[in-house]
Amino acid sequence: MEILGVLLVLALLFGIGVAVLVVVGLVKAARAVGEKMERQEAKARRAVENVTLKAKTYTQTGPQGQISAVRLRLRTSLDGTRQVLQGGVAQDGQLGESLALLARLDTHAAELDGELRMLEREPDAGRVAAKLPELRERAERITQSAEAMRWAAQDRMHRFAEDELSRLSQECEDEAGALRHWDAASGGSGAAGGSAAAGSTAAGAGGASGAAREAGGVAGAGGAGGAGGAGGVAADRPGLTDGRGGRPSAEDLLGLADPVAKLAQRLRKPSAGPSAG
Repeated sequence: MEILGVLLVLALLFGIGVAVLVVVGLVKAARAVGEKMERQEAKARRAVENVTLKAKTYTQTGPQGQISAVRLRLRTSLDGTRQVLQGGVAQDGQLGESLALLARLDTHAAELDGELRMLEREPDAGRVAAKLPELRERAERITQSAEAMRWAAQDRMHRFAEDELSRLSQECEDEAGALRHWDAASGGSGAAGGSAAAGSTAAGAGGASGAAREAGGVAGAGGAGGAGGAGGVAADRPGLTDGRGGRPSAEDLLGLADPVAKLAQRLRKPSAGPSAG
């Protein structure tokens, strides 16, 4: 019995917990739906107001049309800046601070829009003419601040996109080079073959020049030896040419130059007999 009572208590507690969770979920869901409907209603009301202001700008003249133009420009500037910042805050957290500043700026814009709405309903034309320049100046300051943040955010996102594209392009080029690895291999082997061929050509040229130098040395030695031999022959045989036109003499042709010279030398020697006597 005690066990059954414990189980019943546990089941009751579990049922109560589930019921609480269901109620909390329903409350949160209803609140989320209500907030979403409020946002949608606010957007729809704002869109209707913008269309109405645009129509008044084109249809009304005088201070009323000027007030409508100021209100429309103020709303358009703030809405455009909010869309840009909300669209880029997911990628760039720095834009969250800009959104906070825009919220503060939107508060001033809402107060100014209320004053312009009241001035638009003012029946006194003199008061409208006196207050409109001041309110227009305030609206211009808010508009310039909103546009400055919007343009800065756009330039920032453009810069980040350019940097990311540059890095992506470099990575793609590196990957393409890695995929064409055979081009690098063939280029390296071609360079190695070219250097080997250049080395063999240089070696062949060196061998040829060495052979030419050796041949030149041999030729020089042979020429020197030949010149020496010719000089010796010319010194030993002074009668090789007779001096008449460079033609050889008859004695040279007959091979009688040496015997005739020896005979003439012998005949020129003085006789030893008469001297002695």
